[in-house]
Amino acid sequence: MSPVKRPAGRHGAGPFASSWVRRRYWIVLSVLVVLALGFAFGLLAWDNPMPVGSEGFWRIAELRATSVIVMAIVAFCQALATVGFQTATNNRIITPSIMGFESLYVAVQTGAVYFLGVTGLVSLQGLPQFVLQIAIMVGLSLALYGWLLSGKYGNLQIMLLVGIIVGGGLGAVSTFMQRLLTPSEFDILTAKMFGSVSNADASYLPVAIPLCLVAGVLLWTSARRLNIIALGRDASMNLGLHHRFEIMRVLLLVSVLMAVSTALVGPMTFLGFLVATLAYQAANTYDHRYIFPIAVLVGFVVLSGAYFVMKNIFYAQGVVSIIIEIVGGSVFLFVILRKGRL
Repeated sequence: MSPVKRPAGRHGAGPFASSWVRRRYWIVLSVLVVLALGFAFGLLAWDNPMPVGSEGFWRIAELRATSVIVMAIVAFCQALATVGFQTATNNRIITPSIMGFESLYVAVQTGAVYFLGVTGLVSLQGLPQFVLQIAIMVGLSLALYGWLLSGKYGNLQIMLLVGIIVGGGLGAVSTFMQRLLTPSEFDILTAKMFGSVSNADASYLPVAIPLCLVAGVLLWTSARRLNIIALGRDASMNLGLHHRFEIMRVLLLVSVLMAVSTALVGPMTFLGFLVATLAYQAANTYDHRYIFPIAVLVGFVVLSGAYFVMKNIFYAQGVVSIIIEIVGGSVFLFVILRKGRL
């Protein structure tokens, strides 16, 4: 009997289906790294009046570096949080935004203007207020997870439904307060309702960077367990994984990442979904150790590329978040209506 021949290019079980898929992954990763570095340098150097490499050039670049760092933080948080959240919920058409982080941010900003006037927004600026917003967001999400996942009948579906209801309720309260604002107060508030890099303050970075790094590293080290969680509750428990504990652990890390991103720049509902969807297609693997780097790079390329194009070509950097939301929402609808594998 002649030996069974393996299909060309295949090398047994592994994170990639074939050697070509593996090579393709590293090619895509390399291209994304080059694009990320190119857009980052472009944001620092484009339209810089000083000669490249001079002291004046680096002084101007240093002033612009804060925006680039903020974009990197947002891309890092949104990418890891969305991929981890979709794996924990075993659903690729939802995002952590469904838990009401953006609605809470809008409610806090609106409430400050409604009760304190325009000075209320000023009172929300500063490092203590930034830390307080993160603590409130993480605290409410932990209370929600602990209540709905630790009970006898707790499950993710009920948690997601409650998250939608809470987010809708906060949105309704915010809309009611906005109706009662004066036109001038509403105009000032509207600028804070859209996610924008300009909303971030350099004084927030010493807190934001360590938080997102710790949460991101912990989530990345859980990549192998996430691979098992993706198999489903029954399969993961049969393989010896404490499913409920791991789900709560992942959701806690996701909460920290989303809270940092939202408190730093404001709501960006569909950025994470757009990044995660593109990352799944580009990585073409089930292994989160390979999906996470692609997702982070895709997030930074999308965000920095959009800001570079809109700022330097169309001179409309203020509409970047709107464009991302439109594109992300369109991809969301396409994925929902698409037949076949997500």
